[in-house]
Amino acid sequence: MECSLNYRDILKKTLQEATRNQPRLQAIQLYPVCDLDSGHFLAIATGWDKQRWIDTILFHARLVGDRVIIEEDNFEQGLSSALIAAGIPAENIITGLNYQSGAIAAVSPGM
Repeated sequence: MECSLNYRDILKKTLQEATRNQPRLQAIQLYPVCDLDSGHFLAIATGWDKQRWIDTILFHARLVGDRVIIEEDNFEQGLSSALIAAGIPAENIITGLNYQSGAIAAVSPGM
């Protein structure tokens, strides 16, 4: 099996699990958005936070070849460790900033 297909499954499952834990105090809902064809994976938060409407991207990753490029990760613990634990090698997970600058550096498991 091609690793990018497996990475798609891992990203989808990780996002589904991460968004299952909903905030308790506010009326905010978390949703996984997984486009398997384009290789984009997002977690969005939407709803009312007190008197303010929230509609934001908590997490955005995309597949580029055999790499997972994390563009945004605003989860408290981050999702890199969960992706590594699920089977994606740390050296294949990089941040979008490092990818764009050409300084491809793997994400450390503690991030």
